[in-house]
Amino acid sequence: MRHKVIIDADPGVDDAAAIFMALASPELDVLGLSIVAGNVALRDTVANACKLVGLSGRRDVPVHAGAAGPLVREQVYGKYARIGAFDDNLVRPGDVTVSEEHAVHFIVRSAREAVRSGETITICAIGPLTNVALALIQHPDVARGIGQIVSMGGAFEALGHRTPWAEFNIYADPDAAEIVYRSGVPIVVMPLDMTFQALFTPEHFDRFRAGGAAGEALYNLFTTFDRSDVKRFGRPGGPIHDATTIAWLIRPQLFTSRKAFVGVQVTGFTKGYTYADFYQKMDREPNATVVTDVDEAGFIALLIERIARHGP
Repeated sequence: MRHKVIIDADPGVDDAAAIFMALASPELDVLGLSIVAGNVALRDTVANACKLVGLSGRRDVPVHAGAAGPLVREQVYGKYARIGAFDDNLVRPGDVTVSEEHAVHFIVRSAREAVRSGETITICAIGPLTNVALALIQHPDVARGIGQIVSMGGAFEALGHRTPWAEFNIYADPDAAEIVYRSGVPIVVMPLDMTFQALFTPEHFDRFRAGGAAGEALYNLFTTFDRSDVKRFGRPGGPIHDATTIAWLIRPQLFTSRKAFVGVQVTGFTKGYTYADFYQKMDREPNATVVTDVDEAGFIALLIERIARHGP
């Protein structure tokens, strides 16, 4: 099955791996990138996305700028926001420019075209869910054109990494996440509980370099800071969270999942906290497929293989 995909992202180092992986995967027809503020400010996430598309050689894939901030809460940025726009020494500049069409309009238009064609689209949401929420609340009919939203976000047993209780993508715009989870569109949730199971080491990063200019850029990005957290993970290495969404689409057999009702705390001190009711304690029907486990070796090998496809 070939998925028609919109990648909604806030590049971001992990996003770079996911985008390169998707653009090298023939199983995916990437319609475009819809970009949101998150890891860094919108001007920087857009600039980063344009660089990534340029290095991939996929100039047929448009980049659309979207929401510059969350729906309600004050703006927060990612842990490595100081990286900002990718330095030219790390990621070579190119000539890809941003589309004039707003990302939300792009999502709406693509979903409506999907309804007319009878072939739904998948949204891979690997940043704050602001763009997706805006499309759904401003134009509720577009939900019919979205077959699924595969979202990297949330944390249950693992708790948080941006705060003690919250994963960053949800924490950055909890109101948007709650809108998406309650939209009726099938949701696949890739939480920290699962992404923490697959840890990449410097040896893995070195193998990215087989992927030509794109792979070299990815190597540069992942070696600019130490992603390892032995105290938390119990062994060396760090996760590449966002790429799990792409892997789930092209190799779902690498993952195990469970149905649950998932919700988000949108107010108070613990806003951004996600909960999953696996046992129907709340007497609510499941609204999400929560991915609980990953074949670490299989996922790592798949990502390395797809990045290598950008090589000579």
